[in-house]
Amino acid sequence: MSAAPAGARLLPVRRRVEHSDTDAYGVVHFARYPAMQETALLDNLERLGVGLAVLAEEGLGLIVVEARTRYHAPARYPDELTLEPVVGHLGIARARIDTLIRRTTDGAELASGSLVVALTDRLTGAPRTLSPALYTVLEENRSDVRP
Repeated sequence: MSAAPAGARLLPVRRRVEHSDTDAYGVVHFARYPAMQETALLDNLERLGVGLAVLAEEGLGLIVVEARTRYHAPARYPDELTLEPVVGHLGIARARIDTLIRRTTDGAELASGSLVVALTDRLTGAPRTLSPALYTVLEENRSDVRP
């Protein structure tokens, strides 16, 4: 699989809230938001040709080294959510992916958060710099270069 052509963008990802995502009050449990953010990122990386399988072929593993979430309003079962990822920061060895989570039906901002991701050597666990293909995809999606 080859990397996406120049100009390829991270796209919003839609996800329906499942009953298993909620707490006893029918509200999405706070711990589910980072997983949703990660899914939005991984879906995009796969589509752009630099997903987990491609990284694994290069002997690399993608890990989350930090996760943050700010809650604005509750999401509930069975809301449909739109997750909008952008690259908020890009370094040589790490990237911060900022994601806005909205309810699709009315556009209400429900949460915002960030994941800091890095690469490791799959055999040793040692930190690695971002692969050239991954770096290129992320660089083209930095929030300060959005059209």
